[in-house]
Amino acid sequence: MQKILTVAAITTTILLASCGSGVKTPDTLEGKKKQLTMLKDQQTALAKQIDSLESQISRLDTSSKVGQKAKLVALSPVTPSSFAHFIDLQGNVEAENNSYVSPRTPGVAKAVYVKKGDHVRQGQLLVKLDDALQRTNVANAQIQLDHAKDLYQRRKNLWDEKIGTEVDLINAKNAVDQAENQLKNYQEQLDFTNVYADISGVIEDIWLKVGEAFIQGSTQIHLVNTQNLKVTVQVPELYQEKVKVGTPVKITLPGLNNKEITGIVHITGRTINGDSRSFTVEIKLPASSDIRSNQVALVRLQDYNVAKTLAIPVNTLQTDDKGKYVMVATKDKENNLLAHKKAITIGQSYGDKVEVIGGLQEGDQLITDGFQGLYEGQLITIQ
Repeated sequence: MQKILTVAAITTTILLASCGSGVKTPDTLEGKKKQLTMLKDQQTALAKQIDSLESQISRLDTSSKVGQKAKLVALSPVTPSSFAHFIDLQGNVEAENNSYVSPRTPGVAKAVYVKKGDHVRQGQLLVKLDDALQRTNVANAQIQLDHAKDLYQRRKNLWDEKIGTEVDLINAKNAVDQAENQLKNYQEQLDFTNVYADISGVIEDIWLKVGEAFIQGSTQIHLVNTQNLKVTVQVPELYQEKVKVGTPVKITLPGLNNKEITGIVHITGRTINGDSRSFTVEIKLPASSDIRSNQVALVRLQDYNVAKTLAIPVNTLQTDDKGKYVMVATKDKENNLLAHKKAITIGQSYGDKVEVIGGLQEGDQLITDGFQGLYEGQLITIQ
C-alpha cells in the first residue's frame, strides 16, 4: 500500500506540474511536437523515479515480499568459453589456372576436336589449322636439303681423290646446313598449325567452328582448371594490421546449400586500391567438382580470438544512464530468489554473443529470459 501511495503521489505531482506550468504551446505542428517532447521527458523522469523507489522499498521493506507474486525467469550459469570475432565480407571463387587458348600462328580452323564441357589434359590437341601452305614449304625444303646433301657428297668424293678445292667442299657443307635449318623452320611452322591445351582442365567456353579464323590473342577457347580454385576478397584497409598470411578463415558457399569450408589466408596484396580503399586477400580451396569459378563466397576473417573468457547472449545486455548491465539471480536470507542488477564492461561482440571483460564472475546465474522489466530486488522464480 505504501508503494502504491508513493508512486501515485509522484504521478500526481508531475501531472499537476505539467498542467499548471502555465506554458501553453501554439496549436501548430511545431507546437504539438514540442509538447510531445516535453511529455516524453516527463514520462522518462517519472519512470526513473518509480524504478528508484521500487528498488529502495524492496530493500527496506522485507514484509513487502510477503504475498508478492514471483516473476518467472530462465537462468543460465556464467561459464568460461572460447570467443572469436570475424570480419564478414563477400568474395568470389576464381580458378588459379584459367587460360584462353591461343594459336601460335593465325589460321583457319580445319578441325576442332573438343566441345564445351570436355575435360582435357595438358598437351592434348584441341584444334588443327589449315596447313596446306606449311606442308608445301616442308616438302620443298626437303627437296632442297636432299639436293644439297647430294652435291656435298659429290664434292667430298672428289676431295677424297684429291680433286677440287677445299673451298668448294666447305661451300657444299654450308649449303647442307642452311637447307637443314630451313627445313627445321618450316617443320616448326607446320607444328604451329596444331593448337594444344596449355593446362589440364575443362573447356568452359568455345566460340570456334571449322572454317573460322583462329587468331593470336583471341578468347575463342576458355579453359579452366577446376581442381585448383581460390577465393579472392577485397578487405578494407583499416584491417591491414589484423588480416595477414595465416589468418583463420571460414568460407560459406550459398550456392551449395551453405557449405562451409575452413582455411587460412595464403596471400595478402601489398597495394591499396585507390578507389575502394581495400587490398586483395586470397584463400585456397580444396579440390571439389561441385565448386565453380566465379561463384559467390561469404568470407569470415578471424581478427580476434580468446581461448577462455566470459561470453553471454547479446540480447541479455541492457543499458541505463550509468552504462551496460545485466540481471542476475541472487538469494536473500530466506533463500528467496531475487533479481539483481549488475553493471558490466563489455569487449568484442559477434553474432549473438558478447564478451564480458568486467563485472561478471564465473558461476553467476544470468537471467536469460524474463529479464525485461525486472527491477532490483524483485522476487523471481524458475518454476
